[in-house]
Amino acid sequence: MAFPAEVLAEQEELVLHLRPHGKSVVGPALVVALTVAGTIMAWVLLPENEGGRIGLGLVAAIMLYHGIRYGIVPLAQWRGTHWVITTERLLTQRGLLVRERRDLPLNRVNDHALTQSLLDRMFGTGTLVIDSIGEQSARLAGVPRAQQVQTTLYELIEQAPDDEDEEDEEEVSSSAGRRPVPPHSPARRSR
Repeated sequence: MAFPAEVLAEQEELVLHLRPHGKSVVGPALVVALTVAGTIMAWVLLPENEGGRIGLGLVAAIMLYHGIRYGIVPLAQWRGTHWVITTERLLTQRGLLVRERRDLPLNRVNDHALTQSLLDRMFGTGTLVIDSIGEQSARLAGVPRAQQVQTTLYELIEQAPDDEDEEDEEEVSSSAGRRPVPPHSPARRSR
């Protein structure tokens, strides 16, 4: 499922569209494979009498629960997670049926930190924590090409216009027909 382009503003350009690294689906896929194998093994090894059918039912129910809870649900969560970095903001979206979408304007970001374990460094992934002015923050775990993403994010933050710059541009455009007012400077004292 692709990230919907209609959520982007007119002048906003898509820079990166990411999802968690593929290593995060290895465990859930292994759980699904093991639960299917366990069910097949119980079906083959248990006798075909009433006790065997009850045992097979119990094994199948336990395997179905674990396969859904620890296999299918994490795979669906991975599939429904999107991280989009544009020229103006960071958008995070999670969920397939119930969706949560958050926007974090780049001109409000005041810190971003990358954490990598030894295994993360081997795969080139990491956890990127992005803090902004106020209480907003985003934690992106399992970011692929994490160092490159952090560098790109830094460059975009440096290019993002500040709120003060936007206000200054509005003042200049609203006073375009008037004579510019020189900035107020304190009077010099002469001795």
